[in-house]
Amino acid sequence: MGRFLEVFKKQYVLVAAGLLLGALIVLAIRFATYSNPNHTHYHANFAVYINGQRQTFASPTYYQEVTACTVSGTIQPEQRAHMHDNINSLVHVHDDGVTWGQFFENLGWYVGPDFIQTRDGTMYKADGINKLHVILNGDDYTGLAPITNQVIGDDDRLLLSFGDASNTDLQKQYKSVPSTAHHYDITKDPASCAGQMEKVTFHDRLHHLF
Repeated sequence: MGRFLEVFKKQYVLVAAGLLLGALIVLAIRFATYSNPNHTHYHANFAVYINGQRQTFASPTYYQEVTACTVSGTIQPEQRAHMHDNINSLVHVHDDGVTWGQFFENLGWYVGPDFIQTRDGTMYKADGINKLHVILNGDDYTGLAPITNQVIGDDDRLLLSFGDASNTDLQKQYKSVPSTAHHYDITKDPASCAGQMEKVTFHDRLHHLF
């Protein structure tokens, strides 16, 4: 009986130690990976074609530098959705409810249900031959509700193509839209303004453990 109790105690200690170790590991992971839940930051991909030519957005003025994201604690329109690092296919979204229309306005472009206007004021409007084709996440939205009112979703892939494009052309153009948004969601984004948002304190991390 005494030997049985001794074995039982040892097993109990081992089980308790295992449970404690597991709990500590879980807490350590929660502590290390905690981020501010009020901070929005995700990504989407896009491409724009006009008469078969992909727009490169080459000017440096299209890209946000590493500057303060807020003024007096209020996020500015151009910081809600923007590009940086000269990556012309990636949208950085830093606020809730940002639409594709607002993103293009931040670039100085304007998109309607049947037209697209570039930053220099050039207007491309649908006629009997040319259309503004819209493909979002593989679905054709051409002629439907304006994409400008569509909230940018995490990992979205958007193609805007103005012109007389065939279905084959549109599929090729859509395939050219990268799928890198998720990669940027899960990796450190050194050029973003995320680091200048409200920082997570040691106390915040401790509070998140329980």
